[in-house]
Amino acid sequence: MKINDNLIYDSLKKIFGFDEFKGLQKQVINRICEDKNTLVIMPTGGGKSLCYQLPALIKEGTTIVVSPLIALMKNQVDQIRGFSNINGIAHVLNSTLTKDEQEKVKDDVKNGITKLLYMAPESLSKNSNIEFLKSNNISLLAIDEAHCISEWGHDFRPEYRNLRIIADKIKKNVPIIALTATATPKVQSDILKNLNISDAQIFKASFNRPNLFYEVRY
Repeated sequence: MKINDNLIYDSLKKIFGFDEFKGLQKQVINRICEDKNTLVIMPTGGGKSLCYQLPALIKEGTTIVVSPLIALMKNQVDQIRGFSNINGIAHVLNSTLTKDEQEKVKDDVKNGITKLLYMAPESLSKNSNIEFLKSNNISLLAIDEAHCISEWGHDFRPEYRNLRIIADKIKKNVPIIALTATATPKVQSDILKNLNISDAQIFKASFNRPNLFYEVRY
């Protein structure tokens, strides 16, 4: 499915209520809509989430979003549901759900209702979940807080280092977007190498905040 600019801007206005993109968002979204691997480094509040949420909502299939924190996932799911009258458009899938709740999530994914499925790396690595996701149309793997992949990152999570292996089991050559607010050149290199996305285009936003300044007083 070729995604044109009109659809992108219409979706931005209709779903998120914005007329224009911020910073590098549009370039990142164009890249994802072409199914190309991408690394995004943007400061907190820079609009990273929209970079994968908007393509996920207009592409066919379901986007898996890997996130390290349950609270973060819940906030994003609530936010996406707030833009839509379809409750199943976004879900969290993890072990805190009852068996019935997990079945409901899987039914919504199977029926093409769920566009964004949020999972921790531990949940994603379960064989039962891998087998389930393999049988569905997965359009994108978005890895939030991607610095967790790197042993040089301040929030290193060993489970993050298996994401490439898991992604290949679910769908060969699934496009990947990795996002972080913090990555030294060493961490960036580690992310690209571990995810085996050396072809990824890197988008790095400025961390300069004109409304913030340092002042030294004696």
